[in-house]
Amino acid sequence: MSFILEVKNLTKRFGALKAVNGLSFRVRQGTISALIGPNGSGKSTTFNLITGHLKPDSGTILFEGHHLEGLPAEEIARLGIARTFQTPQIFTHLTVLENVLLSVYQRKRPGLLSSLLRLPNFFKKEKEAQEEAFVYLERFFLADEAHRPAEGLPLGKLRHLELARALALKPKLLLLDEAASGLDPREKIDLAEALTSLPQEGITLFWVEHDLNLLMEVAEEVIVLDQGEKIAEGPPREIQRNPRVIQVYLGEEHA
Repeated sequence: MSFILEVKNLTKRFGALKAVNGLSFRVRQGTISALIGPNGSGKSTTFNLITGHLKPDSGTILFEGHHLEGLPAEEIARLGIARTFQTPQIFTHLTVLENVLLSVYQRKRPGLLSSLLRLPNFFKKEKEAQEEAFVYLERFFLADEAHRPAEGLPLGKLRHLELARALALKPKLLLLDEAASGLDPREKIDLAEALTSLPQEGITLFWVEHDLNLLMEVAEEVIVLDQGEKIAEGPPREIQRNPRVIQVYLGEEHA
């Protein structure tokens, strides 16, 4: 199995602080991998470096052989990487359907002349875009909310909406940043069921989450950070028995 993402000796400093320090790892294509670590360990910084929201001080990031370091976020997204955020990034003044349509439109932009003149091709593509958007809404239990303003949705539905928007971009690699944060147990089960089928559709998941029980259930490979450095890597069962990981999370006496 090939690697869709390869990070080599990645470093990012903020003043004297090394938020990410010589980090190296690989993510296998068509899998669910997890990135864990205590608060301040460098997880979100790593995501921001991969997606172009931050530029590394040194090191390389390869996505399907393409160098990402230094590329703008929009270009990285066009290559096939999408992400969610700890705080859902939603257009609250738009409806639920319109939020997802924005992602669909990024891939299916009708020609300018067709749009201006409202030629038959425009209406055909508009109908196709709406039908596709509803597929993603149904996947995340949002079809009944399609024409409701996104503003005022409860947190669980906002997270589902952000996931629907991300998938509507048809990414090859989806980075999930605390996708289950704030969800109740039933919502987490629904979320896991919706996401664990994605690798079968050719979408690789790279997931940051504080709910370690959830991640250990769904991830095939786990990478552990502490103070910006990788301290362990391997399958969940191996990580759960790793003395260094136990020490970082629970303290020396438990290790």
